[in-house]
Amino acid sequence: MNALPTPPLVAGPFTATPSVPQQATPTLSQAQAQAPSDRSAPPLYRVSLAVSQEDVRAAQRLRHQVFAGELGARLDGPEPGLDSDAFDAYCDHLLVREVASGDVIATYRLLPPERARIAGRLYAESEFDIGRLAPIRDDLIEVGRSCVHPAHRDGAVIALIWAGLARYMERSGHNWLAGCCSISLSDGGVLAADSWDTVRTKYLAPEEYWVTPHRLWQPTVATRPTGAAPLAGRTTARTGLAALPPLLRGYLRLGAWVCGAPAHDPDFNVADLYVLLSLRRTDPRYLRHFLSLAPLT
Repeated sequence: MNALPTPPLVAGPFTATPSVPQQATPTLSQAQAQAPSDRSAPPLYRVSLAVSQEDVRAAQRLRHQVFAGELGARLDGPEPGLDSDAFDAYCDHLLVREVASGDVIATYRLLPPERARIAGRLYAESEFDIGRLAPIRDDLIEVGRSCVHPAHRDGAVIALIWAGLARYMERSGHNWLAGCCSISLSDGGVLAADSWDTVRTKYLAPEEYWVTPHRLWQPTVATRPTGAAPLAGRTTARTGLAALPPLLRGYLRLGAWVCGAPAHDPDFNVADLYVLLSLRRTDPRYLRHFLSLAPLT
């Protein structure tokens, strides 16, 4: 994609005093029970949008640390130690900072439709044919590059990511949120196979929203030995939604659909499921809860 003028970064000065749920994506009853009772307490974390190139670089630095350093992804960005690509210039970057240190400890990249038109495409189009989504593209925000520093992977940080997304969607006025949920293949594909078995039986989108992977990922015989039951049919310590990766689990609890079979991303060694969420399908109590964690300032 040819380089285009960098659009201005849009500030998002909302902060939060998060609740501290004990799991990454709480159920509605748990989320309500864990709402903070003392809003005057000093916050541990703050969520906002990047307002400077240094903010963006902090997000790119964290992404490189997690994706390349921890997960072994092959990144080809122009600057060592940063995960960057052509889409970064067109995106807003959601940041969660630790208040005490000021460090960016979580990030999520957001591409609103007006910027996607300038960029010429969505990131997901490198992995999927998304032609069936044409009727909703002008109302769709694409998300991606989600990561959390390993020392801060607790419910408070995850709740703030959802809070930031909810506030961003409310401010933008758009209804649809979509992007890839990545499942690591470092275990040989077992988790990806089990996750696909689970979501396709209950959480598949209506056919009008199906996407087609350019590079289909499929379980191998080694991944699914003869006679082995899928996750949904096995008795394990964690089954169903509880056994899914946290980000995917969170989207499904909010009412999202999975739009078809997974794509294979060999550079990141993941299977990617394309997830689509309509705010109109989300329980308004969830939205109110997350918005309360990221109040306007």
